Amino acid sequence: MTIRSLDLLDIPTIARYRNDVLTLDSARALTRGHPLGAMGLMAYINPARHLYAAISNGGESVLLGGVIHTHGDTFAKLLYLAPSSQLNDPNLPELIEHLSFQAGEWQAVHVIAEVEENSDVFPALRMSGFSVYAWQRVWDVSQLEKTESGSGAGWRRIQSIDLHAVQSLHYQIVPQLMHPLEPAPKRVIGFVHQGLKCFANVTAGMYGIVLTPLIHPDEQNVSEKIASLVSSLPDRRGRAVYLNVRSYQAWLEPVLEDLGAKASARQAVMVKHLARLVTNGQSARTVPASAGVQPSRMSRMDIDE
Repeated sequence: MTIRSLDLLDIPTIARYRNDVLTLDSARALTRGHPLGAMGLMAYINPARHLYAAISNGGESVLLGGVIHTHGDTFAKLLYLAPSSQLNDPNLPELIEHLSFQAGEWQAVHVIAEVEENSDVFPALRMSGFSVYAWQRVWDVSQLEKTESGSGAGWRRIQSIDLHAVQSLHYQIVPQLMHPLEPAPKRVIGFVHQGLKCFANVTAGMYGIVLTPLIHPDEQNVSEKIASLVSSLPDRRGRAVYLNVRSYQAWLEPVLEDLGAKASARQAVMVKHLARLVTNGQSARTVPASAGVQPSRMSRMDIDE
């Protein structure tokens, strides 16, 4: 079996499997569309973009896969695997390992994949070193209407002066064990509500807008605030709007259900930790042989039994 990068000669293979794809990056799929469609393939032309696709030949079937990384992020994301009808192929873990190796070449230290909890790709991902670290559900909030109470008003675009408060909100809500995988926002992208206890990160594309909220549990009138945010999004141009709710914000799900939002199937957010070679390391200093080292002393303490 050989694994190599995709090239122009693989276009017939891509066309054959373009409707048999498992997407592993929900936000990109909802905002940018089909990863093997015309728009998805055009993205590979940009040499400055960390976007890589590979093909595996010689096994039971031809396998395709893609991985993507944003400059400055500590993680990369598996973008897709194809064909989705061959996820039990014994060569699939090797292809996933190949894509993960490419992520390491971009200096990423984690690779993330978002998979529906009943997907057949679970065994292959686990064999490749992936494990579940969170759950999420994407809600379609396109049809939400602003409530008449007006208590949801007050959203505005985030500014540089708000970044410290948003990072503080992130540390309060996101569990500490997830901080290496979900670092605090560093870019001035998204919307904040007055009082700075509500923040929504924005991922937008031709086909849709995905909002990832951070809302403090003590916040009041949350349903009105969510409805107001959706209805007042600027430059929406009729695009669908989605809310991505992670498991540590699961208390938002009943709120969204009461608002009439439509939920997708629950997804497992899986991560693979990469070992990265340190090329600019320094040797640790040792104690000179001629130096005297004072031994530590311990006092005996009487213990009553």
